[in-house]
Amino acid sequence: MTMDFEKQNGLVPAIIQHTKSLKVLMLGYMNEEALEKTRESGKVTFYSRSKKRLWTKGESSGNFLFVDEIKTDCDSDALLVKVNPAGNTCHLERYSCFGEEKEKDISFLVDLEKVIRERKQNMPEGSYTTKLFQKGVNKIAQKVGEEATELIIEAKDNNDELFLNEAADLVYHLQVLLTQKGFSLQDVGDVLESRHSDDKEVKRNKKL
Repeated sequence: MTMDFEKQNGLVPAIIQHTKSLKVLMLGYMNEEALEKTRESGKVTFYSRSKKRLWTKGESSGNFLFVDEIKTDCDSDALLVKVNPAGNTCHLERYSCFGEEKEKDISFLVDLEKVIRERKQNMPEGSYTTKLFQKGVNKIAQKVGEEATELIIEAKDNNDELFLNEAADLVYHLQVLLTQKGFSLQDVGDVLESRHSDDKEVKRNKKL
């Protein structure tokens, strides 16, 4: 990929697009150094025209933009960066700087997993997730058990809000445990997919 940075005084526009929803999240500018850091770190880094320095999106909020793919346009003077965002993109705490609405799906679980992984790597002070990792795998596993018990109790009642909140707590703590053990939701999905494939194979064999 060869970019023409000279055409626009050393900067090129970078359109940030959600990998899954394909919605445009924001527009920033990169110089050659910012593009190189983006490639190396896997996190979108811009050149701030106001601060006159490199600026990694999420460096203060934690809402990083994890790079999935970088493309250049036909004139080599603009970039399309497909990302998986960790949280809202807009500084006004909106999904997109252009007012795009987030579609309701479970992709946030993937975003949350990235946030949890980031917490484990950097261990920011004051973070509940950091405190869990500091306690170790036994305490995290114990917490998963406690949340599962609370979910079972709520399942016996008719309060849907409490039930869903307990379910959310269980899923979150399970993600923390998976991360602590070096696994991801994709690993769990692979097991479930394998079971599903095996089940279909068994059914096919019964028909033979």
